[in-house]
Amino acid sequence: MSANYISPISMEAISSLCGELDKNNSISKSDFARYHVKRGLRNEDGTGVMAGLTRICSVEGYYILDGERVAKEGKLFYRGYDLNQIVANCVKENRFGFEEVIWLLLFGNLPTEEQLASLQEVLSVCRALPDDFIEDMMIKHPSKDIMNKMARSIMCLYSYDENPDDISVANVLRQSLQLIAQVPTIMNTAYQVKRRAFYGKSMYLHPILRDQTTAQYILNQTRSDKKFTDEEAKLLDIMLMLHAEHGGGNNSTFSTRVLTSSGTDTYSAITAGFGSLKGPRHGGANVKVSKMLSEIIENVPDPTDEGQLKDYLIKILKKEAGDGLGLIYGMGHAVYTLSDPRAVILKKSARELAYQAGYEKEFRTLENIEKITPGLLCEFKGENKEICANVDLYSGLVYKTLKLPEDLFTPLFASARIVGWCAHRLEELTSSGKIIRPAYKSVSKTRDYVPIEKR
Repeated sequence: MSANYISPISMEAISSLCGELDKNNSISKSDFARYHVKRGLRNEDGTGVMAGLTRICSVEGYYILDGERVAKEGKLFYRGYDLNQIVANCVKENRFGFEEVIWLLLFGNLPTEEQLASLQEVLSVCRALPDDFIEDMMIKHPSKDIMNKMARSIMCLYSYDENPDDISVANVLRQSLQLIAQVPTIMNTAYQVKRRAFYGKSMYLHPILRDQTTAQYILNQTRSDKKFTDEEAKLLDIMLMLHAEHGGGNNSTFSTRVLTSSGTDTYSAITAGFGSLKGPRHGGANVKVSKMLSEIIENVPDPTDEGQLKDYLIKILKKEAGDGLGLIYGMGHAVYTLSDPRAVILKKSARELAYQAGYEKEFRTLENIEKITPGLLCEFKGENKEICANVDLYSGLVYKTLKLPEDLFTPLFASARIVGWCAHRLEELTSSGKIIRPAYKSVSKTRDYVPIEKR
């Protein structure tokens, strides 16, 4: 079994080579400044370098006045519609909204009732995976990481597509709709296989019900008894809406657009998004928050007490606690300053259910982290800048409230964000026409070749 494979290269042998690697790969920070390199494609004030144009999404967290960045309440617009209004309207009408968001992001307008019904029908038909795919691709080759398995599975779907390399808009749209429908199925199947292979637990794969929304389908598939409340499904639906898209500049979407610009196939481009979102600096941050919260509750007598919590957060910043990196996860964002609208919506939507599920202490602890961290960073690091909670601060607890395992936190993010990736891939194909190719300045010195006997 692949899970038992052991690399023939020992870490001792690799360690002896790391010195050679380090000598020839480090670049001085002063060189970056000397050549005016915008590391991370960021300007000196932290704003992103303008790399493209999009009609899909707008992420707003500040404005520029007389050359200075001025903080403001965060706003997130899908195709010009304020996400707050989209979510609020769905809540008011007590209906699911993720499928509506899928249509809006792909096609640019809010769907009519007939269009929405047709999309829901297409998604329900496409959720099943090809014959023998689960047995041959997933059960025989389990993975410890669900995101890894999802990426591999999507690449494998290339082999099941009769026309995988056709990048016409019609064909890419077909592939996109199929992948949006299939990703939740891949996610759950990968998790069930992991349960059996690595946890020694039962694996359950339920029949696909055609009349379920994406949120209902996910809860139906991930629970052994297939039971869930309408309130739980509506909360997960909000999570999916919040995570569906976040502009062309976020790391995973930009990765998808970079690969798309090369003319490659849909499966390769979307897999790039998965590889990026897997990283703890991006989608994997929600798991980091969950682990941080568990550690705080375990080690702080009363984490709802601001003084006790502050003392422990200081230990985290000093790298005396936490994962040793000195980071308070779930706080801060590249664009948002005063607030992350997704975190605001999520906090409001999740409070009651979290209290009902017995997670009052956890929720109040997160609230205190949100309250304490900005002033603490100013006091501890001298950083006098606006900082707010981001969506990751509360998303892990919401998933926990919904009885979803930590293994699925980032995969659930991906199950929503694939909509944005597909929308941006289609926009890149229809509007750009140039391969993305930024410049890198070489700082190596030229050298004469030395024959091997003289080295």
